[in-house]
Amino acid sequence: MFVRSYSTRTLLSALALLLVMVAGACGDDDTTAAPGGEEEATTLRLGYFPNLTHATAIAGVKKGIFKAALGRDELEVSTFNAGPAAVEALFSDALDATYIGPNPAINAFVKSKGEAVRIISGATSGGAALVVKPNITDAEQLKGKRIASPQLGGTQDVALRHWLSEQGLKTQVTGGGDVSILPQENAQTLETFKLGEIDGAWVPEPWATRLRLEGGGTVLVDEKSLWPEGRFVTTHLIVRTEFLEKHPATVRRLLQGQIEANEFVNGDAAGAQKLVNDGIEKITTKRLKDEVIQEAWKSLEFTNDPVASSLATSAKHAQKVGLLEDPDLDGIYDLTLLNEVLKSAGQKEIAP
Repeated sequence: MFVRSYSTRTLLSALALLLVMVAGACGDDDTTAAPGGEEEATTLRLGYFPNLTHATAIAGVKKGIFKAALGRDELEVSTFNAGPAAVEALFSDALDATYIGPNPAINAFVKSKGEAVRIISGATSGGAALVVKPNITDAEQLKGKRIASPQLGGTQDVALRHWLSEQGLKTQVTGGGDVSILPQENAQTLETFKLGEIDGAWVPEPWATRLRLEGGGTVLVDEKSLWPEGRFVTTHLIVRTEFLEKHPATVRRLLQGQIEANEFVNGDAAGAQKLVNDGIEKITTKRLKDEVIQEAWKSLEFTNDPVASSLATSAKHAQKVGLLEDPDLDGIYDLTLLNEVLKSAGQKEIAP
């Protein structure tokens, strides 16, 4: 057997060279490590709707605010007509975060036993109404009529069913009852309203204004009138809990973009209206008339506050009309990162 002998000095020199090589391999050539030891770059899949109630999201995407805020993280966007479809995308791991109404967020939280999602910011308050034919002037006249909502179990659908129940009018999820509720996409609702196939609809902006200005309808119920101080959550931002836990830095950057986008839509109404209109046209292929967007804008409040008090009430409404069981919402909010970003920006923190 042949055995080679090494001196202690030789061994130490070899070890030192190995350590240098390892350190070099972990240095500048490592493209996955984030600066400052932060988490690795990822792709954020964000959802929103082509509605004025999602103006913050549309502006954030169209103006490049989210992309700039996310930095090295990639942004992929998807659009939806109503909340339940967005929730399905979250549950199937096709989406990481989405702007959405309160009731679909509640449904997602309750169905997953409080595990699947967290509300991390507000976006919009107000901007929803029941618009009907001019000959309908009170609730009693709705008996036997056909009223549309964007989607069964959606925010406006729950608001409509609960309000009808408060007026003593029964509804059924299958469409029967004293008032027949028909889930329809908002664009379809405008056409069926014009054709006289439906008698009204509870819809978000800009559709409430379009039903009035283009369809000749009148507002029977402005939803603001049903809430304390006229404030209620129409749109907030939710994220998959798993994504929040794995990529908190990415979520923080998204929230920085959210705050900046709201500052833009609140600070430059004319510029924001044009930009949002551009975004809606790109998604729907149809542009809103200037008078529609200007009129609808008046009913909206763009805010980072999720108006948490209204969420619990919405959950009770959904339960009352048979669309939700035992709405335990403990833990649905996680405003930690939002408040950190607000504090850094010198803005007031928000209590859940």
